[in-house]
Amino acid sequence: MSNLRMTSDLRRELILSAAKQCFARYGFAGTTTKSVAAAASISEALLFKHFPTKSALYAEILAEACQADPALHRLLDREPSTETLVVLIRGMVEHFLNASASPDQQEAQRLRLMISSQLDDGEFARLLYEKIRDLIGRAFTTSLERAIAAGDAVPVGREPLNLFWFAHHTVLMMVLTKLPSVPTLSYGAAPGLERQICEFILRGVGLNAAAIALHLDKQPVFNAAHAPAAESA
Repeated sequence: MSNLRMTSDLRRELILSAAKQCFARYGFAGTTTKSVAAAASISEALLFKHFPTKSALYAEILAEACQADPALHRLLDREPSTETLVVLIRGMVEHFLNASASPDQQEAQRLRLMISSQLDDGEFARLLYEKIRDLIGRAFTTSLERAIAAGDAVPVGREPLNLFWFAHHTVLMMVLTKLPSVPTLSYGAAPGLERQICEFILRGVGLNAAAIALHLDKQPVFNAAHAPAAESA
């Protein structure tokens, strides 16, 4: 029984992997359950045993894409503050830069799927942005409010959440230039680039130079999550 369940779970993962590639290449409208089944080397009937509709398959990919890793949970458990705001921005920048460094990995496939959605009906992108907003948006805005109250930042505009989206779109656009096998734009050396992006975003959301200097060069919490991967490599 255990072996049967393991085989079923593995088959499900293979279907999801094939579906991500199909959606990324053809978009939601251009992908059919038949094409996903062919990409997974199974029958369409077997695919329906795991996912009864294309929408169900799409929703499962969305749920997987939005699962938070342990490092993100640790971040969200932190007390809102100027330092938490800096750690959040640095973690987001690191996340996107790491995704662009491995263009064949799952995160890059999710990015391609998101861009395909933007060019199609936008369903996946809308749902993904909602998940990101619900998961991280409050931590950002609350920490920014604390930074302003502490004198570490000044208000920028009337919609603090927009500042989070501006930051997100900045790094998202950067990673898109790195997804092709030959990058469409070169930003220079990676170590210096990471700090430059972070400083650009933090200044843009209103942090002053003293707060940036105090918190940006501290060892980020997210590095703890990278350790196991580095060791396994």
